[in-house]
Amino acid sequence: MKIVTAEEMRAIDRATSERFGVPSLTLMENAGAAVAEFVLSQHPAVDRIVVFCGKGNNGGDGFVAARRLHEQGKKVQVILLADPKDLRGDAAIMFEKLPGAPIAVRSSEELNRDPVRQALHADLYLDAVLGTGFKPPVSGLYGDAIAIMNTTQTPIIAVDIPSGADANAMHPQTGTIARATAIVTFTAPRPAHAFSSLTTGPTVVADIGSPEEAIVSALQLNVITPRDLVQTVAPRPAESNKGSYGHVLLVGGSLGKAGAAAMAGMAALRAGAGLSTVATPKSVLGTVAGFHPELMTEPMSETKAGTISTKAKNRIEELAKGKNILAIGPGISSHPQTANLVRALVSELQMPMVVDADGLNAFEKHTDELNGKGRTIVITPHPGEMARLAGCTVADVQKNRLGIARKFASEHELIVVLKGHRTLVVRPDGEAWVNTTGNPGMATGGTGDILTGMVAGMIAQNPKQAFLGVLAAVHLHGLAGDVMRDCVGEHSLVATDLLRGLPQAFQRAREASREKLARWSG
Repeated sequence: MKIVTAEEMRAIDRATSERFGVPSLTLMENAGAAVAEFVLSQHPAVDRIVVFCGKGNNGGDGFVAARRLHEQGKKVQVILLADPKDLRGDAAIMFEKLPGAPIAVRSSEELNRDPVRQALHADLYLDAVLGTGFKPPVSGLYGDAIAIMNTTQTPIIAVDIPSGADANAMHPQTGTIARATAIVTFTAPRPAHAFSSLTTGPTVVADIGSPEEAIVSALQLNVITPRDLVQTVAPRPAESNKGSYGHVLLVGGSLGKAGAAAMAGMAALRAGAGLSTVATPKSVLGTVAGFHPELMTEPMSETKAGTISTKAKNRIEELAKGKNILAIGPGISSHPQTANLVRALVSELQMPMVVDADGLNAFEKHTDELNGKGRTIVITPHPGEMARLAGCTVADVQKNRLGIARKFASEHELIVVLKGHRTLVVRPDGEAWVNTTGNPGMATGGTGDILTGMVAGMIAQNPKQAFLGVLAAVHLHGLAGDVMRDCVGEHSLVATDLLRGLPQAFQRAREASREKLARWSG
């Protein structure tokens, strides 16, 4: 789903009306109706609702929602933070259609008087004060209204975006911003919806009538939604067999780090691959083989330190024949001989690959040898690994995650999965996707190895749509983390929990892909 700027959103609305003949009044009606529908579906027991409205189009959306909720038997009180005479255009028209008597508040003094304060008692607030066209900071009457909302425990649904937020921001925001327990936005998300953590609950994107042709953006930025996963999580044909879903070869593991290779190999199977073979030092093969009986293993020649040696190169190349993808790196170590082996294999084996962990560190100061021209190479660095590859600091990466990932993907003609809060997936052409699943409980050793295996498993199943497989793996990986957070909590979550959570993650993704509204968790 495309992410658009606030300015592009205005252009989309104009094009929808001027080029495609959808009246702006219809767009406002549909927007307000979507908000009301969300309230009725997610908060059916709510009786009394207060709608805070500004004087612009965001307030107009709120007027429509208020009318629609009133028609469904809800007790609705509109608080207009302006003089009704200041309303213009569509908002003024929708104001005239309101049932009951809205309360017009023209100053902070009026807002704090008893009649208004008494009217604020409600089960739910709708925040329709300021929309995505607003540029912070907010002050005066609007700021005071936001403060009132924020000091209550009442659930708040933001219409379009929480009031006071900068819609174009791509980072967490501070300042006067309305608290939101959910957001209902329209047509396409803005950057802040994906990056700024503006709500503790879901963000919902409602289609209000703009055709796909009108949704144009120069950002080259998207958000992964379950709708992108439809093909990868669909039920399988009855005549399926293990050969239908690919064979992953994973090269990794070393003395003391055999578990990383085992988890990655099993993750490929949990993601749906038909077969998974782990090539690992012969001294740790028993550990890997004992992890799960479904894993196949191959013993590799090793160094005195218990890592895969360069002598294993010919055997790995032989094993690679007939495999759909090679994943290399989990637990493989940074031993100089092993690093040389990694670079040689990545350079010489012309097959799809996923490179992670010490497989990536092998290319520090050798990034010229890491290139995906003419084939699929996916790298899955965390910020530290990305910094080593890019020759900068971790702080530099975190300040410009998208820019650095785009630059590296373009220069090395590969797919970059830059892990972290709001993991980014970037194609060589610069088009990027942001993932909204996952949680802080996943900040524990081994979750990256699970992702490596999942990416390999998804590509093995979808060789002609490798990038779609990467998006699915990243989204489902975070979703499995969310499933298990709900089971064990953030503090107790460990990497192998994700393997347990994947079946339910697939189920959630299938169900969400069929929903009318696109949504993601805050």
